[in-house]
Amino acid sequence: MVVHAVEASGFLTLVGGKLVALTGGNLVVAATIILWVSAILSAVIDNIPFVATMIPLIKGMAPAYGGPDAIEPLWWCLSLGACLGGNGTLTGASANLAVAGIAERNGIRFGFMRYLIYGAPLTLVSIAICQIYVWLRYF
Repeated sequence: MVVHAVEASGFLTLVGGKLVALTGGNLVVAATIILWVSAILSAVIDNIPFVATMIPLIKGMAPAYGGPDAIEPLWWCLSLGACLGGNGTLTGASANLAVAGIAERNGIRFGFMRYLIYGAPLTLVSIAICQIYVWLRYF
């Protein structure tokens, strides 16, 4: 069990290093990538394990960006992207499925595609607003 945790930690450190290299050490670019990737992935996978996986990755990036205090925008981007990204698809958040079930019991039926038609554009708009907020607040 410990070996797997060490291997996972090493892998996340490697991925964090690759992200720092990809962004050229630019915090703004890293924040943007984290925000949008978090939103997209949270629309299709459960956001809790995704965020739990990202926490050590972002912590590992702190030295490259000036320490733990300097990466506050990355934490906000992870939080906003993972939270709001789940609104993009019917399966992106358990609350979406719960509401769909309640609606169906009351005679209003909608499937994945109908939800996607409305949910995806609204999610894109909300993530774009978050992007502007993070830029104005931190950069």
